[in-house]
Amino acid sequence: MELVHELAPKVILVLIAAATGCMSGCKASPSWSAEAKSPDGKMIATANTFEQSGFGTGWVQTTVYLNWTRGKQPKMLILAFSDGPSVPGGMNVGMNWLSPTHLELSYKGERPLDFQAVKAGGVDISVRVLPSEASSTNANRMLSPPAAPSFAYQKSTGPRSGH
Repeated sequence: MELVHELAPKVILVLIAAATGCMSGCKASPSWSAEAKSPDGKMIATANTFEQSGFGTGWVQTTVYLNWTRGKQPKMLILAFSDGPSVPGGMNVGMNWLSPTHLELSYKGERPLDFQAVKAGGVDISVRVLPSEASSTNANRMLSPPAAPSFAYQKSTGPRSGH
């Protein structure tokens, strides 16, 4: 019985240290993050990549949330994936507001999505897959959509003949 009284404080200290370590691990800072406000300033999209290393227990996950810029509403998950290129920036997501009610998300490389919303908070959400590129000089292209082909914007200059 005396042995139990001697070990009890040590066991309690070990449990407190383990609980503290677990809680601090759960609040890890993202390895990458970005934000994009809607053109009218009412909504904000926030993307984060979290990485945890460990022998057999490592993982990487990227999430994108949408929220109102005012008020205390809970943020809405709109995109999540946990697989992607291991090159720097390979898990990053581009966020481009096409209008106050349409957000386009883009990422590099084919990968399975864990979750994708098509509409949240009155905002339409589209997702575009960009080709994977090993070159870091092309990584910045992900943040802005590629230029449309020139023929997409050509106007007819006159009436059609034969009708």
